Amino acid sequence: MGLVKSMANEMMKEIGNKSREFYEFVLPPVDMHLDDDKLTMLIDIPGFGKKDIKLSLDGNILSIQACKETSDEEKHSMICNQRPNIIDKKIRLPIEVKEGEETVSSAKYDKGVLTITIPVQKHGKDITIE
Repeated sequence: MGLVKSMANEMMKEIGNKSREFYEFVLPPVDMHLDDDKLTMLIDIPGFGKKDIKLSLDGNILSIQACKETSDEEKHSMICNQRPNIIDKKIRLPIEVKEGEETVSSAKYDKGVLTITIPVQKHGKDITIE
């Protein structure tokens, strides 16, 4: 019975590792809201510390990199580990951002949600209709 239990534990670990790799590729989920003067992004990155997250903006490409340290010296044997340890995602923004004019007015990380606000430069002139 010990062999079957051991094989089942190894299989669960492997499933957990494969699903974590999938989540690292797909995650994080992103919501974007475009208003007249700003683009607001809500990005779910639970389990990471504020110091573990790095953001950069190059033109209209936002790069999100997050890496948390994992300890090999665990007191408990891990049966399943699906939470991502690494996030490396590039997101094309739906706004035009000129090179050299990349500005982020605010970025806040609270309870696993990263909120980024990027000002939108208005092009053209409003025309009033009489």
